[in-house]
Amino acid sequence: MPAALHQASVAAVLPPIILTADNHERLGHLVDVASDGMAAEADFLAREIDRADVVAPEQIPPSVVTMNSRCIFRDDASGRDRTVTLVYPEDEDVAAGRISVLTPVGAALIGLAEGQSMSWHTRSGESRILTLLQVAFQPEAASRQGADLH
Repeated sequence: MPAALHQASVAAVLPPIILTADNHERLGHLVDVASDGMAAEADFLAREIDRADVVAPEQIPPSVVTMNSRCIFRDDASGRDRTVTLVYPEDEDVAAGRISVLTPVGAALIGLAEGQSMSWHTRSGESRILTLLQVAFQPEAASRQGADLH
């Protein structure tokens, strides 16, 4: 599909997203207390939280990005793949690949499943699209696997 058509189709239809009840609650609180300097990011995250399907942690598919998940996504504009861990703002360390859910990319990733694409806007207002390629680690799936070993 040509890039312009792909971009238009993603912008027109938001992919369904899933959040765990724990993530939904904590992210809702985070949006409520976000500083004025983060208003646009908090608004984007709030919209994502509002439209998400909420499930118990044990019901979230392992292919969905949750908080503290490590994932690989492609920036569809550049074609570049990035591996990041999605974290709360206090744990952000961009140099170490830990990005905050209160960044445009972080808010776009939360709740996405492998293969889904999501449009987002850079802080300078440029429209971009990312595609989630893989969830390499998800805490809820790791927890279930640990429970299966006992």
